[in-house]
Amino acid sequence: MKFRVEHDALADAVAWVARALPSRPVVPVLSGLRLAAADGLTLSCFDYELAATAEVAAEVAEPGTALVPGRLLAEIVRSLPGQPAEFAADGDMVSLTCGSAEFALVSLPLTEYPELPPTPPVAGTIDGGELAAAVAQVLPAASRDDTLPMLTGICLDISGEFMSLVATDRYRLAVRKLRWEPADPGIRAIALVPARTLMDAARTMTSGEPVPVAFSPAGEPAPADAGPQPVSGMISFASRGRRLTGRLIGGEFIRYQSRFPDSYGCRAEVPAASFIEAVRRVSLVADRASPVQLSFGQGQVVVEAHTEGRARAVETVTASFTGDEPVIAFNPHYLLDGLTAAAAAGSPGRPPAGPEEPTGTPASGTLRLEFTSPAKPALITQAVEAGQGEPGAAGPDAEPPFRYLVVPLRSPTRA
Repeated sequence: MKFRVEHDALADAVAWVARALPSRPVVPVLSGLRLAAADGLTLSCFDYELAATAEVAAEVAEPGTALVPGRLLAEIVRSLPGQPAEFAADGDMVSLTCGSAEFALVSLPLTEYPELPPTPPVAGTIDGGELAAAVAQVLPAASRDDTLPMLTGICLDISGEFMSLVATDRYRLAVRKLRWEPADPGIRAIALVPARTLMDAARTMTSGEPVPVAFSPAGEPAPADAGPQPVSGMISFASRGRRLTGRLIGGEFIRYQSRFPDSYGCRAEVPAASFIEAVRRVSLVADRASPVQLSFGQGQVVVEAHTEGRARAVETVTASFTGDEPVIAFNPHYLLDGLTAAAAAGSPGRPPAGPEEPTGTPASGTLRLEFTSPAKPALITQAVEAGQGEPGAAGPDAEPPFRYLVVPLRSPTRA
């Protein structure tokens, strides 16, 4: 094996594939990153749960395949000067030369490495930017508790030309509904995808580029009026020469639709940008056990938080409110996750900012908060106007594309 590849393309591809490497491989050979040189360079890894493949243009002098320590290669490539890199395999050694830098890596036994999983049949395609934005909206609601694997995934609930992404950690429930182009217009299926798999796949997606979604429903095709069919095995996403294939989570997801009440006794509407910023500022004084309290009055909402004996913050934002329960409180992080995701639902192609990311473009539009009592889950959505929501629906009662149900906290009592 001998080939030459441009530095930037190599570094980007190696870094992306290396993210799929297991942190604690069950056998040492699974820590390897496979280099296959033929018409170009294909980098890949697989640990029986997640497979990542990236294709890179390369000048191949001698075709061949080698398996090298993946994380070590990623560190080396990241440190190389911005010049073309040359690889050559000689026996059990793989040499890497870039400018004046030279490295020699001991190759891992290729015969012990598992074959990459086959790509399932394509079930449909979806715009990459829309799918990536939807993943970002529901991802914060996915559980991090590995003792309940079913809650650590994102459920893809597919019904004909609609796909809903659903995630919950028992304290909040996020649902994002969007259109896609199914290969079978009558498809009804549910796939429970590990949140990490969807998050890594979304990194490669761009707006305007169709992304094939491939999986196999279990059993024979079901009629359109049947219930959703479970999906077994693997699911695959491909974009820009990269493919991520992951094993699905077994088990049945919660019946999330029944968690949304038919109606609420209280409804508030607030300007997205100013309300989000007020909650963000007030939350600075809240600790883990301190909620953010919302008190609705005539044409305004008072946002308040305090840490006993340390600090207190209060800010007022314009708001409209109807109902007889004017006070409710939330975990500040859960509230902000829902607000930013709901605001992003009104800005196509703009995913919500993550917890460590800058807020970027200010949120726009109006957010709606609906609840019945300070002790029952509240619903956060983008206020739907005529022409928005589901096809054929309009007006304030139309179902919005993004819904975020969050359990409130007990309001702090103050003397």
